[in-house]
Amino acid sequence: MDNYLIAAFLGLVEGLTEFLPVSSTGHLILLVDLLGLKAPPGRTFEVMIQLGAILAICILYFRRLWETLIGLPRQAKAQRFALLLLVGFLPAMVLGALFHKTIKEVLFSPVVVGVSLILGGIVILIVELMRPVPRYHTVDDVPLTTGLGIGFAQALAMIPGTSRSGATIIGGLLLGLERRAAAELSFFLAIPTMTAAFVYDAYKTWDLLSFDDLGIIAIGFITAFLAALLVVRPFLMIVSRIGFAPFAYYRVALGVLVLTLLWL
Repeated sequence: MDNYLIAAFLGLVEGLTEFLPVSSTGHLILLVDLLGLKAPPGRTFEVMIQLGAILAICILYFRRLWETLIGLPRQAKAQRFALLLLVGFLPAMVLGALFHKTIKEVLFSPVVVGVSLILGGIVILIVELMRPVPRYHTVDDVPLTTGLGIGFAQALAMIPGTSRSGATIIGGLLLGLERRAAAELSFFLAIPTMTAAFVYDAYKTWDLLSFDDLGIIAIGFITAFLAALLVVRPFLMIVSRIGFAPFAYYRVALGVLVLTLLWL
């Protein structure tokens, strides 16, 4: 029963933080490594429950995704949108395949998470103060070259604590996207990126899984799905009206707390 409760709690945290610029992976590392929460099968579980959050995006944006899918053979708009996601996904796919093992062995630690949270929060505050003038107000306006640049920004999130959504959103803002468009493009890019990460991790750690783990994984998956389903719309309202500064302050405060606890 303890394992199921922990799985539900980790799933809740994953769903609440996956699409916010605060690093879901960083939060899971802190909970598992710093507080000692364990939910088998370890890192594989953490990657698998991310698919629950991704499913929430697929539900919330089902109409857009379905129109793109059925329009691919004939519609230029659908083809361009799919190509934008592919271009934005490529940097993370290539760099992830090259450095996946090294990153997991070297960088997955609370210290790295704490430092990354602080640095990322400072970057967000700087970008918010700069307030780049937006040139692209919807995802459909984004040029492919800009999408590639955002893809390289997303690849920075392989460093735990950086935040995949945060890196993608800030990259989008710096390259001329309006706040809501940057957030939504981050959501869409999460679908191929996190699905690929799941497939790769599952392949590499398949021998760690057992039939007994399915119930725990299912609990984490469902909890992450429901939490993400509830958080996405309010997040878009907040960033449209206020911006990303509140999340930056949270990042800095959490990072300082983590490093202080580690130092003590």
